[in-house]
Amino acid sequence: MLSWLTSTTVGKIFATFLISMLPVVELRGGIPYGVGFGLNPWLAFFVAMLGNLAPIPFILLLLDRVLLWLKARKGFLGKVANFLENKAYKNRGTIEKYKALGLIILVAIPLPGTGAWTGALVSTVLRISPKKAFPCIVIGVIIAGFIVTAVSYGFKSMVG
Repeated sequence: MLSWLTSTTVGKIFATFLISMLPVVELRGGIPYGVGFGLNPWLAFFVAMLGNLAPIPFILLLLDRVLLWLKARKGFLGKVANFLENKAYKNRGTIEKYKALGLIILVAIPLPGTGAWTGALVSTVLRISPKKAFPCIVIGVIIAGFIVTAVSYGFKSMVG
């Protein structure tokens, strides 16, 4: 039934986009998935980048309200909100020291605990306006995409 996700170009593009939207996985998983199933590395890069960025405006605009709602629920949901805020505060020093560059670096480094979702979380908790945060996150995602593509498929495959 879902074989079209791996057997058609549209399915591969769709799956790459969806995988790249997921927190933690982001484009670090989307690019290898797309290329692994036969997409051109540049197409996989572009689709994964779009997928990774798709939820970010919503996160930047709504996460503050979601965290307040979670905290008001106490119990497990309150613990989730506290966990997320504590995770964001762990990155506070880098952001405060390097400002916009710090947010770009946080998003650009393709390691666990970094990425667009973390960048959006940190910028929300630290009260960085979405207008300032979003361009930094976009730049970071582009850099991360180049790093993942280059490391996974070699610089040679990227240029020819």
